[in-house]
Amino acid sequence: MDYELLYIIDTSLEEEPRKELIERYIALIGTHGGKVDKVEEWGKRRLAYLVDDKPEGFYVLVNFSAEPTFPRELERVMEIDENVMRYLVTRVEHKRSNVKPPQRVAPQAQAAEVPEPGLETLASQTDE
Repeated sequence: MDYELLYIIDTSLEEEPRKELIERYIALIGTHGGKVDKVEEWGKRRLAYLVDDKPEGFYVLVNFSAEPTFPRELERVMEIDENVMRYLVTRVEHKRSNVKPPQRVAPQAQAAEVPEPGLETLASQTDE
């Protein structure tokens, strides 16, 4: 399955330890049989609200594929890491290109055959 991991690193962490932290999570994915597709370091950004009394964080986005049981382990490890301020692991759904969308079929106009009342019908109704 394909996943996306977005996490925020504390900006008080220097550049070298920050790079080691990023590499450690890439290695963790690999040791659990996953494959990292892409790593994007978005850099230091202002947070929408204070997290641990800090206004900024260093954002990292990782796209990877792994077994369905691995994200829980990854979240467990990130939860106890004091340098990770926030994290989010989401499953990525890919659109199937070979499946055609359902086509709308216009309802066919069928004229209902209703007999017109004639004298015979009116006569039988009045006799009763």
